[in-house]
Amino acid sequence: MKPINESVITNVINQPKVRVKRQKKWDAPLTGYLFISPWLLGLFLLTLYPMLQSLYFSFTDYSLLEAPNWVGIENYQKIFLEDKLFYKSLSITLFFVILSVPLKLITALLMAMFLNQKLKGISIYRTLVYLPSLIGTSVAVAILWSNIFGSDGIVNGALSLFGISGRSWIGSPDTALGTLILLVVWQFGSSMVIFLAGLKQISPELYEASAVDGATKIRQFFLITLPMLSPVILFNLVLQTIGSFQMFTQAFVITKGGPIQSTYMFALYLYERAFARFEMGYASALAWILLVIIGIVTALIFISSRYWVFYESEKG
Repeated sequence: MKPINESVITNVINQPKVRVKRQKKWDAPLTGYLFISPWLLGLFLLTLYPMLQSLYFSFTDYSLLEAPNWVGIENYQKIFLEDKLFYKSLSITLFFVILSVPLKLITALLMAMFLNQKLKGISIYRTLVYLPSLIGTSVAVAILWSNIFGSDGIVNGALSLFGISGRSWIGSPDTALGTLILLVVWQFGSSMVIFLAGLKQISPELYEASAVDGATKIRQFFLITLPMLSPVILFNLVLQTIGSFQMFTQAFVITKGGPIQSTYMFALYLYERAFARFEMGYASALAWILLVIIGIVTALIFISSRYWVFYESEKG
């Protein structure tokens, strides 16, 4: 009888253990992927696939009624070399972003500081202040806003009490864009809540120590509040900048790009190219140009943040 090889017995005994270890190794990741599978399906089917498809369409002549016809970079050449409306809508959008984003963030920060006070019934005030942001982007509010700033609106009605004859604020090219900016600033609730959360994280001891040293409220704001809130300011700045570049509903419902194209936003121009002229290939190229512009602006914000964003962990 041949002697049994001990290494063979050892391998046979340990083989199930290896299999069990491998099973345990993959159990947790598979369970995690199973739980996030609805999100992954949405990501691939509703986000990544449409993005790649629109990238392909941007190099084609596509009108929804016929099959896409490959034209290479012709759409991009027309946009940059021939399309005057592209530059006009882009300049209006940039002007809108430059004005609306800082005003919205300043308003949100001031309201957050007010609502951070220990006052009786402060929770009710917070709810009332945040309420416009829940309905601010709806079509109904846009229509209401157009009535408020119309020739027979509430604003002109109030001015008439002082003997001032107002005009249609949304019907004048000098003030139409200002009414849209005012509407966006009015929707400061989401930024305010984020600022309020950031203010709650600032230690009261910092203010107490600075007060002992004789620091005024203004000095405390600039030397303590703003530096400690700088990461939150960066977060809100990026979110609001991206959202402002994509502003569409208000311009479409209230002014439809007028008067005299004074509120002709980039997203509105893109929409008209796609769904009014059925130039899907051209509109896809516009969309990708907008994506690149937003990416560049966002990158510049992050690069500049090295000089004005303070992270407490960096100082130990």
